[in-house]
Amino acid sequence: MAKTNPGRFFEDYSDGQVLHHAVPRTVTDGERALYHALYPARHALYSSDEFARNCGLPQSPIDDLAAFHVVFGKTVPDISLNAVANLGYAEGRWLKPVYPGDTLRAESEVIGVKENSNGKTGVVWVRTRGFNQRDEVVIEYVRWVMVRKSNLDAPAPEAVVPDLKKALDPQDLVVPSGLDFTTYDFAQSGEAHRWGDYEIGETIDHVDGVTVEEAEHMLATRLWQNTAKVHFDLTFRPDGRLIYGGHVISMARALSFNGLANAQMIVGLNGGAHANPCFAGDTIKAWSEVLDKAQTTVPGIGAIRLRLVATKGGEPFVLKNEDGRYQPNVLLDLDYWALMPV
Repeated sequence: MAKTNPGRFFEDYSDGQVLHHAVPRTVTDGERALYHALYPARHALYSSDEFARNCGLPQSPIDDLAAFHVVFGKTVPDISLNAVANLGYAEGRWLKPVYPGDTLRAESEVIGVKENSNGKTGVVWVRTRGFNQRDEVVIEYVRWVMVRKSNLDAPAPEAVVPDLKKALDPQDLVVPSGLDFTTYDFAQSGEAHRWGDYEIGETIDHVDGVTVEEAEHMLATRLWQNTAKVHFDLTFRPDGRLIYGGHVISMARALSFNGLANAQMIVGLNGGAHANPCFAGDTIKAWSEVLDKAQTTVPGIGAIRLRLVATKGGEPFVLKNEDGRYQPNVLLDLDYWALMPV
């Protein structure tokens, strides 16, 4: 009997299947230090215990996307080890902050399968939940991946395509218990722009750029224990080692500080697409569009819905061609909700 894990292939998935992912992980302050070493992350709530306490939290949490990466990494050996590509996200919610000392584990439910017309690959949809040591759900999201078939003669399963929300409703968003922006320190946060200063339809060029280095990407994939072959094995794709999509997301989010420094907490993920592959040597830039705004149930805290676009050069604010396809320089199109002081 083979002792090693070759990963699941498309024919190994079925609708309703539940996957309990291995290797829980205790996060520490080192997680934050490494995250901030990899990305120019500067949002004050995740940089200062004192700033976080002034906002009603017991201490500074782990960055929202760092928590996402930890949970995501748990799922890779069971979901995307043999993936061709991660295709998209939906219905993501951050339900509780993750603090140093918390231990995270993950499980996923298969909610859709559909074989592609080439008979060689198929798409698998999963809903993943991350739990802390108290079995509280701290994060949940849906993602779908294209996965290779191992046995090309395996019959195609009955197609099940989940009906997913195009966007979370504002009432779906969870404001962390105790969060309070009534004494928010705009001087310490880095910008004076608050929720009321942004208009729906407004676009923001975040100006700065960061060139992706191979060593940083490899450190990131190891840090999050993401063992997908397309990110580790230089021989797995003819065009080279693919930069982990989460690396692009975090880099773009960090760049968005310049213009959105007070969009402090990510609480919802409406959708996302890795539009084109990213490779070492590409220089990532970012721009945002304000898609919507909503009041929350907590006085002084507003929710802002943002489109975050990462590019590798080119003019900002150009997303798709006339035929509706993404421009070749667009790497990421992410739609999310964040909390901001009113």
